[in-house]
Amino acid sequence: MQRGRLALFAVVTLVVLSGCTLPDSPDQFDTDRELGYVGDYTHDDVFEFDDDGALTEDQLEAVKYRSMARIEVLRGIKFERDVALEVITRREYRSQRGEPGSASAATNELWRGAFIVDGETDVNRAMDDLYGGAVQGYYTNNRIVIVTDETEEIRIDRETLVHELVHALQDQQFGLSSGGTTIDAQRAELGLIEGEANFIPHLYDRRCGAEWQCLAEYEQPPATSNLREQPFNVGLFLSIYTPYSEGPSFVDRLRERGGWAAVDSAYDDRPASTSQLIHPERYPDDQPVAVSIRDRSSDDWEPYAPDGEARETVGEATLFASLWANGVVERPLTDGGTELSPYNYSHPATDGWAGDTFQVYQDDDDRTGHVWKLAWESDDDAEAFADAYRTLLENRGANAVDDGDGTYRIPDEDPFAGAYRVNVSGDTVTIVGAPTVDELEEIRGTGAEQSESLESPVAPAMGAATSHAGTAPA
Repeated sequence: MQRGRLALFAVVTLVVLSGCTLPDSPDQFDTDRELGYVGDYTHDDVFEFDDDGALTEDQLEAVKYRSMARIEVLRGIKFERDVALEVITRREYRSQRGEPGSASAATNELWRGAFIVDGETDVNRAMDDLYGGAVQGYYTNNRIVIVTDETEEIRIDRETLVHELVHALQDQQFGLSSGGTTIDAQRAELGLIEGEANFIPHLYDRRCGAEWQCLAEYEQPPATSNLREQPFNVGLFLSIYTPYSEGPSFVDRLRERGGWAAVDSAYDDRPASTSQLIHPERYPDDQPVAVSIRDRSSDDWEPYAPDGEARETVGEATLFASLWANGVVERPLTDGGTELSPYNYSHPATDGWAGDTFQVYQDDDDRTGHVWKLAWESDDDAEAFADAYRTLLENRGANAVDDGDGTYRIPDEDPFAGAYRVNVSGDTVTIVGAPTVDELEEIRGTGAEQSESLESPVAPAMGAATSHAGTAPA
């Protein structure tokens, strides 16, 4: 089964919701019961209404418990307590989300500097546009909410229900709290969580028909490689979608290594980078390098730190997203994709990623710039990425400045307008972004790159990652 392009399932923070709610039922389950028996239902139950489109509340309750029993059989562990289930309209969902607040200057600079969200667009608005029309369901605080286009009749997408029930099981057995403090670390942890929640519906679907009678499944459009023609931010989508594309194969590889016990253990030692999702053989031993950036700015510029240091780790997956969205990676996304992982995030320009740190700077006029330092596994890997980044600049209309320092200028009328300098020193690439060419030197002197180590701890993040931690656009 391959889910279509845009279906978001999410683990989110507590939200107050209204809609169609199932009748209350006892919260705690008997943990001594036989696996695959939940409430008054078993995994092999057959319902006369399975071929019907619409469900009553009682039928929805029966489907929920049967699905929970089947997940227990597939996963080999039990639900400890009941899970509330609610159905709301997309209009209600948008209303409850409310209008997003403005992103910080640091967050906007980060995504602009990564050439994903342009300087004329607020990142929070771009996130809201992406999520508002795509979320099919989410899990929060022992409650599942299914988002539908209408609630006159209760209609449930089977994969969405199973996906969110897996999140409930994960929460009960392992916990869903995240220790990741950067975009890359959070995407990586979600690769385990969302990867399993996408992988189990795949196993579930294989038993439908031959072994289990199942609800009719809606036809899903296939994953498309023509994302550049879609009316949403492609780079942002690909960054957010990483856990959903790369996570299922990662979980499958863990299970091949050591069964479900290996997946269980991964919750105690979660993946540390999206590089480990894209290249599962790097988990768990190949840890990202901690990249330091010493402040070498002039008095006119200083590190942006109104609420702490504004530093981030972008990571391999988001680098790939940027290169693909900006036309540097020309192959279709689906080339090299699989049934479990529809989009292939691997590319020679990003495969050698070892670590990165993105530091935002600000001047007295509240203008922003950045220093982005990236570590690579070899000198050749560093050169490959630098070449790809220069191509990105040229694709965005940048002109090379004849100063011998790898400087480029994007004209003022472009939403990514500004000056950029690319420096390669061995296995390290340093990128500086500023409003003007002269201010590149004020943010980062040209002699700074040879004297810094990569050994200091990773700096705290600026909180630019999405607040959703669940299933993303599919």
